[in-house]
Amino acid sequence: MESAETLDSGPGAAAVGADQMMIDSFLATARRITAADRPLLHELAVGVFWPHRSRDLDMMIRLGAGYLATDEIGRAMGSVMHFPAEDDFSFLGMMVVAPRLRSYGTGRWLMRMVMAEAEGCDLRLTATKAGYRLYESEGFEPRGLVRQHQGRVRSIHAPEQAEGTEIRSLVPGDLDAVRTLDAEAYGARRAKALDVFLGASEGVVAERGGRITGYALMRNFGRGKVIGPVVTEDERTAMQMVAPFIQANEGKFLRIDTLAESPVFDAFLSAAGLGIYDTLSEMVLGAQRRATTGPQLFGMASHSFG
Repeated sequence: MESAETLDSGPGAAAVGADQMMIDSFLATARRITAADRPLLHELAVGVFWPHRSRDLDMMIRLGAGYLATDEIGRAMGSVMHFPAEDDFSFLGMMVVAPRLRSYGTGRWLMRMVMAEAEGCDLRLTATKAGYRLYESEGFEPRGLVRQHQGRVRSIHAPEQAEGTEIRSLVPGDLDAVRTLDAEAYGARRAKALDVFLGASEGVVAERGGRITGYALMRNFGRGKVIGPVVTEDERTAMQMVAPFIQANEGKFLRIDTLAESPVFDAFLSAAGLGIYDTLSEMVLGAQRRATTGPQLFGMASHSFG
């Protein structure tokens, strides 16, 4: 999760009711996020230097549910969302606290609201260093490292294609295989989210012996474009699938958030100008459902979607 929360509740924080809290000298009221709240979410994102544009926030509102806290005159104070997949799994994201209100417990208050809403579900999130202590104190455990690669693309040579593997454009007839691969790698069937990603993205698949063995998407995001999800069984195929996206965007800004432990894949991205900008922690509450063998997530859809 991309998070600005840093500490437990501090001085000036006091619960007033289930949906209200005194934060410093402000009365915060939490309400469910709707499409009309996009400008306030954008205000929060800008305040913590996130790259999210209006289109990115619209996608999050479309796919998730959550809460926005505002003060008495309507100023945004914090937010948190979750993105359900199936009935027993949800990914937490869009947890932001206005910088002036950090350390007052705003993040914990909002997070507990969304955790109560997702009670009984396995939960997963992407934790910044600033948010790590909060999530750990709420019972989340680290399960992996997320490497945020980004930069302006340099010229590269595509890796040599594995014998018998074809990289080609994704077509409608591939969708069932793509959905199956994604569910295996992600650990839950995120049908609605994946359909939205597919509709907003360019896509390629890897095919071997008439079988789809991987897929990769690229869509507009933030300062440029993001590559993800990327799902396949091995790093060589992952590199082959993302190479066409990289080559088509030379000189432009690209981002990809990697999950699978693959120094070779990371080195390939860095050689293309997409160096490691930041590292974050994947954390879970409940079962770790993301696959670490077979089809794996080499690239995330985003920090908030997984």
